[in-house]
Amino acid sequence: MKMKKKSVSKLYLYGAIGCVAAIACIGYLYCFSAFSKSSETKYVYIDTDDNIDSVYNKVEPFAKSIPMQALRTLTHHSGYADHIRTGRYAIHPGDGAFKVWRHLKNGLQEPMNLTVPSVRTIDKLSAELSKKLMLDSLEIRKALTDEATCEKYGYDTATIACMFIPNTYDIYWNVSVSKLLDRMKKESDKFWNFERTQKAKAMNLTPVEVITLASIVDEETANNAEKPMIAGMYYNRLMLRNAEYPEGMPLQADPTIKFAWKQFGLKRIYNNLLSIKSPYNTYKNPGLPPGPIRIPSVAGIDAVLNHVKHEYIYMCAKEDFSGTHNFARTYQEHLQNAAKYSKALNERGIK
Repeated sequence: MKMKKKSVSKLYLYGAIGCVAAIACIGYLYCFSAFSKSSETKYVYIDTDDNIDSVYNKVEPFAKSIPMQALRTLTHHSGYADHIRTGRYAIHPGDGAFKVWRHLKNGLQEPMNLTVPSVRTIDKLSAELSKKLMLDSLEIRKALTDEATCEKYGYDTATIACMFIPNTYDIYWNVSVSKLLDRMKKESDKFWNFERTQKAKAMNLTPVEVITLASIVDEETANNAEKPMIAGMYYNRLMLRNAEYPEGMPLQADPTIKFAWKQFGLKRIYNNLLSIKSPYNTYKNPGLPPGPIRIPSVAGIDAVLNHVKHEYIYMCAKEDFSGTHNFARTYQEHLQNAAKYSKALNERGIK
């Protein structure tokens, strides 16, 4: 009789163990097996307009059937539908439904790489940033054109673009405007390290003035190797003081005329375009314009700080359309260079 009872007990024990094992297997399959059908990391972008159904719609296209059911069960019993968190969420190969749910529920999103674009206007900057972030372009533009906001960071509406250094940064997709600007200010301060700041001081220029000059240099050429030469030429003009130019020689930078007219596709700058009344008209106004005419590249900024020291005060695009320039010390020499370039333009029918 005792042997029979022991056999029954063992049978129950093994049965219980089997049940536990089966439940564990089902639970693992349900909550911890690979959620995604893809072998690549997938990203889910959840914004303020999303509800639980739209979250499911964003996740379901690459989810396996059983883990998707598990996610629905977990969200249903956790109250997630009433507390949806915005953000960019990564679903890595091998992540289970439980991990996906935990990240969504707790707002454990993954940062993205945001590259600040080298663009010409605040409108374009706002539009490009809004393509990469949850922010609306009008919201960004409103902040960047608000005097009080700009003043908070030490700029005005003409110079706020100087705060955006065109590097790539890790940042959260759902960042607020204020936190975005805080981050850009922090990165700008980091960029202007001791070495760069000392070089600017040696030139008797502020970081804003360096960036403004760099924006002109960048507009003149995409050839990074030539940028220090062009920077040196404009710096010579900026510093020149003589009987003819007691307030300094005008920069006479064609890109500033394009900026003043907001006609960036102009191929030739005719005399009638030089009469525009604008603080950005560097043919009429001596010194630098009020602010940058684009967000300059890091190469452009460093080209100004490390400009080539020479005696040239004139330059003209080369007639071979190589994107580089002929430099001149005298106006007569410059006129000869300009004539060659004008002839080449006419021969190609460029208006």
